[in-house]
Amino acid sequence: MRDLLKKQGMQSLIASLLCIVLGLLLGYIVLLFINPGGASQAILAVAKNFLNTTRANLQVKNFANTLAKSAPLLMCALSILFAYKVGLFNIGAAGQYVAGACACLYSALAWGWSWLPCMLFAIAVGALYGAIVGLLKAYCNVNEVISGIMLNWIGLYTANMLLANVKESTSPYTVHLKDGAPQAILPSLGLGKLFENNQYITIAVPLAIVLAIVIMVILNKTRFGYELRATGNNKNAAKYAGMAEKRNIILTLMIGGALAALGASLLYQTDYMQWEVTASSVPSMGFNGIAAAFLGGLNPIGTIFASYFIQHITDAGAFVDKTMYSSQISDLISAIIIYLCGFVLFIKTTISSGIARSEERERRRKASAEAEKGGEA
Repeated sequence: MRDLLKKQGMQSLIASLLCIVLGLLLGYIVLLFINPGGASQAILAVAKNFLNTTRANLQVKNFANTLAKSAPLLMCALSILFAYKVGLFNIGAAGQYVAGACACLYSALAWGWSWLPCMLFAIAVGALYGAIVGLLKAYCNVNEVISGIMLNWIGLYTANMLLANVKESTSPYTVHLKDGAPQAILPSLGLGKLFENNQYITIAVPLAIVLAIVIMVILNKTRFGYELRATGNNKNAAKYAGMAEKRNIILTLMIGGALAALGASLLYQTDYMQWEVTASSVPSMGFNGIAAAFLGGLNPIGTIFASYFIQHITDAGAFVDKTMYSSQISDLISAIIIYLCGFVLFIKTTISSGIARSEERERRRKASAEAEKGGEA
């Protein structure tokens, strides 16, 4: 058992599960304060999400909707994770996500591009947006958090201005792709048939999972990944070893930007959502990616499951009794879990320290026992 607990993967799993349990428990306590009569039912509704419905076809449909929104969240989480492995905190993923949404929607609705060029254009714009943060960090030593936050808002209002040219005449939302640019909708390759012909299940879901595996391979099995991690661990040592630390910083944030922008493409090019050109806040998808990355133990595979869980909790608010609680109660529980994610590394360190102390006590006990046997002899 002790050998199993020593493994980083097991420690990450335990820490993540503790965060989830504590988050749900604290959310339940908040519900008790608001209205104790329906607290138990509400917390169960949040945990069950699509299982709250009794009809099997509706369960499949709601599950598919959650799955469709998990793909872009996974991409944002990978963007955060990739940068963090290099010692950078890419809080600008939210703005890069906005840039990708603007690029794919505008190229589809204004220029009539098909789905693949729109997706590639979104990736290129996101990478360029990330490169700005990287250049400022590498050559001007501007903290990536500060520049990222500033660019988040620049991206939001720029997107609002551009997409106002392709919005519906009677609403602040962009035109549905199915009406204005059906050629830009991602192909499903028959995957939707597995989920009651759900139109929002496209290549986005398998593509996101494949990219998570690719990111894991790049970081752990390639020379490029080794250089990136070395730069993150000690920039000066990496430079002394002949690694181009400035190039690595810029490339890392470009890749992070491309991943976040691709996430927007994987959502908006399913036509699941329309962009609101009067939006005054940056979409939460980029910030939720922080929670998914840390809840997944900063492991690309763990992030797949963490991304689904965060989206599962978020969507479950629709099933909470509106007469007792606001549907935003699921957002509150997600926020608590996000806060607790900051303690994931602390929990892992605590587990490792506990194992080390246990082994030290056992070593001393064995040494004492052997000394006593030697004395008797």
